[in-house]
Amino acid sequence: MDIQKMIQKAKAHPEAGKMGMIASHLGIVRATSRDGSRVESIQVSYDHGVLSSILQDIKMMPGIIEVLVDTKEGTLPIGDEILAVVIAGDIRENVFKALITVVNRIKAEASKKKEKFKE
Repeated sequence: MDIQKMIQKAKAHPEAGKMGMIASHLGIVRATSRDGSRVESIQVSYDHGVLSSILQDIKMMPGIIEVLVDTKEGTLPIGDEILAVVIAGDIRENVFKALITVVNRIKAEASKKKEKFKE
């Protein structure tokens, strides 16, 4: 995953002149779960058909010019990158809304995650 390369790709979009903002998300494996339990690693997989559908929906949101996503699957250790998202659009209200929406939808609809806890 290379957020900088993703940003450069977004900036090269044919409609880049309409862009006023690029926002990104880089998810990484935490050492603790939401309930505070100690995590050793996580197992992650994605439904790529659902992911593609989500991206098409996000691209249709007002002001959005480009949506780029990179995922990592398999057993991932603490500190490893899981999900990278880059959203380019006209104004911050549109871009932030799209970024939050796409990350939430990917987590809820397109990904499966199982944490392996430390003994």
